Amino acid sequence: MPNRPSAKKRVRQNEKRRLRNRVRKTEAKTFMKRVAAAVAAGDLARAQTELRLAHSKLDKIAKRNTWHRNNVARKKAKLAKLVASLAEKSE
Repeated sequence: MPNRPSAKKRVRQNEKRRLRNRVRKTEAKTFMKRVAAAVAAGDLARAQTELRLAHSKLDKIAKRNTWHRNNVARKKAKLAKLVASLAEKSE
C-alpha cells in the first residue's frame, strides 16, 4: 500500500478511472454486438441504424482515450464492412 498522500490519491483516481473505462468498454461491445445481430438477422435498416449508434459510441471512447484511436478506427471499419456486405446481398 502507498504511504505518501499523493500516492494514495493516485490509487483512488486509478480505481475510479478503471471502473469508468470498464463501463465504456462494455457499452461499446454491446453496441458492436447489436450491429452484428442485425446483420445476422438480415435487417439492413436496423443494421445501418445500429452502425451509426456504434460509430458514435466508439468515437466517444477514442476521444476519451479509453481505446487507442487506431483500434477504434479498425473496429469501425470492420463493422462498416459487415453492413456493406449485407447491403450487397440485399441488392
